[in-house]
Amino acid sequence: MADVFRLPFHSLRFSSSVITSFASSISSLQRGLPPILNPDNKRAYPLSYSSVAGLAFRRRDHLLSFKVQATVAETEQPKWWEKNAPNMIDIHSTHEFLSALSQAGDRLVIVEFYGTWCASCRALFPKLCRTAEDHPEILFLKVNFDENKPMCKSLNVKVLPYFHFYRGADGQLESFSCSLAKFQKIKDAIETHNTARCSIGPPKGVGDLLPVLAPKDKSTESPSA
Repeated sequence: MADVFRLPFHSLRFSSSVITSFASSISSLQRGLPPILNPDNKRAYPLSYSSVAGLAFRRRDHLLSFKVQATVAETEQPKWWEKNAPNMIDIHSTHEFLSALSQAGDRLVIVEFYGTWCASCRALFPKLCRTAEDHPEILFLKVNFDENKPMCKSLNVKVLPYFHFYRGADGQLESFSCSLAKFQKIKDAIETHNTARCSIGPPKGVGDLLPVLAPKDKSTESPSA
């Protein structure tokens, strides 16, 4: 009666040393098995394993044949902070941040400051993505704190996750920290600021990142002598 060895795994990886070691073990096991005569009167020592991905061993005339049938399917999954909604943009520099605000026009812009190591950021992120999908008219900018520390310092970001709301010439509308348990703060801010309006002008409220672009009010200038 043939012995069947079952290997409880679904994907296989082998090095030459592992194969040699395994073959030696199989060879030693075969010595205790009674031979079976096939129609050609040759001794055969049946030993097999079969599955969708498996091994097949058979010793015949003291020769061990080895066959590997393995399919390894590996797909690299994106990291949690890389799973963006269509209206989400990753910001990698101060220039990209200012450019995105300038090009947003009159759209409401929500900026999330996060850290890849921040557990609270990770817990909140899936719900933020769903909110972005529900509001395609809003632009969401994602700022990695570790990649943009000087900019975050200029914007007074000291706790994560942190959110800024911007809109057109109104500039920065609101800023606050928020966790998953307090996500209603983000919904309330969207309800307040995502209203129909028209404003023209450069974004303001970005600390020391931008020079004062608005023209000076002549009434505040001192009269010339």
